[in-house]
Amino acid sequence: MKVLFIDNWIHPKNKRALELYKNIQFYMVSLQNIGGIDLSMYDGVYSSSEPVDVAKYPGIKWVFGPHFSVFPDQKLLPIRSPNCSYILPSAWTVTLWESSEICRGVRLENVPFAVEVDKFCETVPIYGRDKVFVYYKSRDPAELRFLETVLAANGINYKLFHYEQKYDEKEYLACLQEAKFGIWLGRHESQGFALEEALSCNVPLLVWNVSSLNQEYGQRYPDMYATVIPYWDERCGEYFYNRDDLVETLQRFLSKLYTYRPREYVLENLSPEVCEERFMKLFAKTGMAPARKNWSLNR
Repeated sequence: MKVLFIDNWIHPKNKRALELYKNIQFYMVSLQNIGGIDLSMYDGVYSSSEPVDVAKYPGIKWVFGPHFSVFPDQKLLPIRSPNCSYILPSAWTVTLWESSEICRGVRLENVPFAVEVDKFCETVPIYGRDKVFVYYKSRDPAELRFLETVLAANGINYKLFHYEQKYDEKEYLACLQEAKFGIWLGRHESQGFALEEALSCNVPLLVWNVSSLNQEYGQRYPDMYATVIPYWDERCGEYFYNRDDLVETLQRFLSKLYTYRPREYVLENLSPEVCEERFMKLFAKTGMAPARKNWSLNR
């Protein structure tokens, strides 16, 4: 498959995922130079963060996103066409965008980007690992203090990764490969690569989940549904929402620690092979009339 890739900003993890896809050849071009190219030579055109006036190019298949904006805006207007799709990396983000009037006539598709599973892998079986980590990202500091108090009361030592204070990915990977489990205190994620990379290393997680966008500390988002774990099942660990449930959920999590299989889940749902197939099928679907649902997410 040949895809013309318009060279604009793309999240580094998303770009790395595209590099892992073996059955798609991406050909880079600047947005300024696209007018001089015979687009019919390609199976489709992909632009991650900039719209194109697709009316100028009839018969061409276009895929955009997921980097136009956090919430849908005027950048969607030029891509209201059956020949276009806009990628969102998880089901809950599709539902959120579908609730906006400006998305009418835009095909929104849930297509995640692959986790680099060969890099983020298990090197030591869980029985041979003895580290614990806490990942903290944009949540109320009082929640972190409460979590730390509970861990201290249970004699659990841990390494803290603080998203806002930055950390080295090599250090994070080294910790994952020595970690018996991790505890996640984060805000909503459209996909959540760092969390998925922990799962890919076969590290079970205890997640203090959110139910609303407005739980991101320091922001003023509306009270609309969101989640920390858009990709998850019972093989990955345990999650809870309220601080009163932390102790009970932690005890259950520890009692079941050796039963979880998070890497198995990632390989089935977020491997390069699986995500590449979804990306390729998206181009096949583009041009067909989309089914559209109307959702209300105001709480």
